[in-house]
Amino acid sequence: MIIKAIKTRIFKPRENLISFIESYCPVFKEATILVVTSKIVALSEGRLMKETKDLSKEKIIRQECEVFLPAKYVNLTIRDGVVMANAGVDESNANGYIILLPRDSFLTAAKLRNYFIKKHKLKNFGVIITDSRSLPLRAGISGVALGYAGFVGLKDYRQELDIFGRPFHFSRVDMADGLATAAVLNMGEGNERQPLALITEAPIKYVNKIKRQELHIKLEEDIYGPIFRDLSKNNKRKIRKRLA
Repeated sequence: MIIKAIKTRIFKPRENLISFIESYCPVFKEATILVVTSKIVALSEGRLMKETKDLSKEKIIRQECEVFLPAKYVNLTIRDGVVMANAGVDESNANGYIILLPRDSFLTAAKLRNYFIKKHKLKNFGVIITDSRSLPLRAGISGVALGYAGFVGLKDYRQELDIFGRPFHFSRVDMADGLATAAVLNMGEGNERQPLALITEAPIKYVNKIKRQELHIKLEEDIYGPIFRDLSKNNKRKIRKRLA
């Protein structure tokens, strides 16, 4: 698998995203995945706010999530079925603004894919909208796919045989987040100015239509489900409803 991060100028709020991508990626090859950081998607949508006396950062975060749990350093939230810090609200590289997550990263990924496959007459082409995330009990951050299009995001090994001929019963591989993590590692998290990346020779299956909910798992089936036992009944109901 080959990942090429692309250095760009600073993306401007409400700038045309497709024109920006085309200025750095004039041609796409077959069997390529375009990776776009969620920050420039949000900027293109004008998803910026400023903290005011009447609108605190915490209030903005609460408006952006389904479940809100105060914690020591950040607020733990659930947005679109994903556990994340501060509902993805970010102040880094924002020039005094608070940048929210894109409205619908899956929809954006699909629109970008449709545009470029038609323009370049491609058959196999994918798009990933990435963000950063932290994992419980692990220092540092990695990547996550907020939305994607053009490939199967979950590889299922269940009922296939391992090297000793025994069938797998539980193993599935999160291809979308794995690719996002690899791309974010190359794109960087500081002042690298590399909001785009191209992935080629990825071990994936390209498709025209994805299953948007394929990475979601019910709370009752999640191996980390017991962590939520100490939550209030009200928050438990919200979590179960969002993750059902």
